[in-house]
Amino acid sequence: MAALAVVAAAGLLVDDRVLVGAPIWLKPFKFAVSFAVYGLTMAWMLSRLATPSRTARWAAHTVVVAGLAEMAIITGQTIRGRRSHFNTETPLDRGLFATMGVTIAVLWVATLVIAVLLFRARPGDRAATWAIRLGLLIALAGLLLGGLMVMPTPDQEAAGTLRNALGAHSVGVPDGGPAMPLTGWNTTGGDLRIPHFVGMHALQALPLFLYGIEALAGRFIRLRDERVRLRLVLVAAGGAAALLALLTWQALRGQALIHPDGATLGALAALAAATAAGTYGALRRPARAVGNRTGHGTSAPPAATSGEIPRSPDAAQESPA
Repeated sequence: MAALAVVAAAGLLVDDRVLVGAPIWLKPFKFAVSFAVYGLTMAWMLSRLATPSRTARWAAHTVVVAGLAEMAIITGQTIRGRRSHFNTETPLDRGLFATMGVTIAVLWVATLVIAVLLFRARPGDRAATWAIRLGLLIALAGLLLGGLMVMPTPDQEAAGTLRNALGAHSVGVPDGGPAMPLTGWNTTGGDLRIPHFVGMHALQALPLFLYGIEALAGRFIRLRDERVRLRLVLVAAGGAAALLALLTWQALRGQALIHPDGATLGALAALAAATAAGTYGALRRPARAVGNRTGHGTSAPPAATSGEIPRSPDAAQESPA
């Protein structure tokens, strides 16, 4: 996928074709980068299983094969100058689009299997374990939201069997209108790619958030307590899930991300206030001194000053500071 991203980046430079209002190689580039990050994250999560099982290996291989099949179709359609998504103009286009739907469904099930394995195991201390588990759950929800894009639009329903497309990214406006730089998200109507993106990348965001907390633990004693880190992870996961719901609601109402109305801004303000209150509560509650075995009232050093999330509940105490 990293190599394909380089090829697609070269295509952006040398191929001036435009498809549905965007450079034709932009979609292969974005998907290749996304799959590369997704694969690295899943590999890292699986590496934290104490005893990798045959089921885990098969699930990982399934993710790889599904991703390769998806990218083969996207790249092939790009070379042909055809849309890969929502295209039902010809029997070949319909067949390829249907195949992409199957590959994504298979990838989702394989990811669910990995999530189940990580819920049955304990891939770190409590904060790390729940950062991984909740990141996976929100990512699964974000992937599932992609199904909203294949629902026929009102114009497509009116066209009946004569339609040449099924589904769309945009809500309330046609695909291919004015868009944000780089992301290509619609600026005049709703865009279902936004919650899809935010949900999927909770997979990386929550573990990275925990790494950030642990990096600060050397300066802030309260963050050295595993219970405090766990509470902060739970607040962050709740905020991410609420943001996913808010962005989905905004998109389904045909509202552009950068043009929120009063209801959206009010909901966002409430979410920000709730997250701030949750963070304050997580930090305000007294934290037990970690590793205070000498009776001098001192706290132990941070659980992972090197930035690595502990693999077991005892790793924080065994860390050499």
